[in-house]
Amino acid sequence: MATALTIIISFGILLALALVVFCVIKWWDMPVIGVTPVPLFTFIAILFTSGLDVGLIMFPLGEFPTYANVVDGPEYGFTNPLAIEFGFWGFLIWSFYFLTSFYFCAIEPRVKFFEIPVVRILNNLVIIGTCAFTASLFLIYLPFYIPEIGDGETVVATFYVIVFCVILAAAYSSTDIKFVKVLSVGSTVLFLALILLMWVTGGIGLGEMGSNLSLIGGYFTNLHKFVIPINAYHEFYLFWWFAWSIMIGQFTSRFVGGLKTQHLLLALLVIPSIPLAVWFSILYHYYVTEISTTGLLNFAMIIVGVTFVINSLDSLIRLYSDNLSITTERFGKIPYIAGNVAVLFSLTILFKSQWLQIQWIGAMVVGIYLACVAYILLTRRKEVLSIMSSPDENELDFAKIEAVK
Repeated sequence: MATALTIIISFGILLALALVVFCVIKWWDMPVIGVTPVPLFTFIAILFTSGLDVGLIMFPLGEFPTYANVVDGPEYGFTNPLAIEFGFWGFLIWSFYFLTSFYFCAIEPRVKFFEIPVVRILNNLVIIGTCAFTASLFLIYLPFYIPEIGDGETVVATFYVIVFCVILAAAYSSTDIKFVKVLSVGSTVLFLALILLMWVTGGIGLGEMGSNLSLIGGYFTNLHKFVIPINAYHEFYLFWWFAWSIMIGQFTSRFVGGLKTQHLLLALLVIPSIPLAVWFSILYHYYVTEISTTGLLNFAMIIVGVTFVINSLDSLIRLYSDNLSITTERFGKIPYIAGNVAVLFSLTILFKSQWLQIQWIGAMVVGIYLACVAYILLTRRKEVLSIMSSPDENELDFAKIEAVK
């Protein structure tokens, strides 16, 4: 019997996908331009590193055995573990980011739904909570990847210090938008370098790589099975993606650089999915052949994981700080950093102790989606349906940038 949470997330996903279809059909050829447009590679780098976190690095090797055990988890038996891992991270769920990026580029400037005081408060609570959840995941999985510290299972004091330093670095990075851009591109380069290192170290031939990549076809032939929760764990993932969706769209929308709506959707579905497919295929080889990642590889994965966490957190800290007018200009750099670190580290401990759940955050986001649609239908329907372009000021700024080129 479906639980209340299952019903909530299933409704949210179906609503989001319906809105994706509507936006693409309605504004098919409309150029989408943010307030500070950047080239496509930079935009994808910002989106990729902001929209993914340490779970991408730390989860798969622990999840493959679960997905392969169809005795205890018969619901996974419809395809292979690699296809399931890809399905939990790739392709279709990136349409959520398309929807929110498009909304904040083209619709929110006319609607201003997120400027309503209660919505503004709820949205920033979601952002702050998800920041802390990201840090808590990093904390929980550190023992597995640094077994040299402690017993390899227990979170010891050293790991709390590491997470505290990561949050501190993210808070500092968020003080200047140029740090966010540089770190996004740098994180992408590091991730690609990690892929190459793992590929070479694992001795994976092109034939083996091709065979693994072909297994991902099991996702596309069973795409419909990934739309609503397969089980409670998939439900957790979907709530997690929903929790990220609004804030990532709100942050990355400012960097969209003139892609047409159809091309923006295609870019977000395909481009991030390519490195994900390659990464998971490499890790799957390590799982199947039982190659150990201890030593250098674990260290490299931790380094990339740390950069992903810092990159995710600094983007979101920057977002909610701007939304709440908590800026360095207003409070000074040291109070700004200290306040953000204190709040996020405290909430990280609450998530670690299970006092807070990401499902609650995701459910709030589903409610915000529904309220936004209702608000538009009831008060702003004509304005939205008459949209023919991105806001004029964005169009002008983009034209100036193109003229300089």
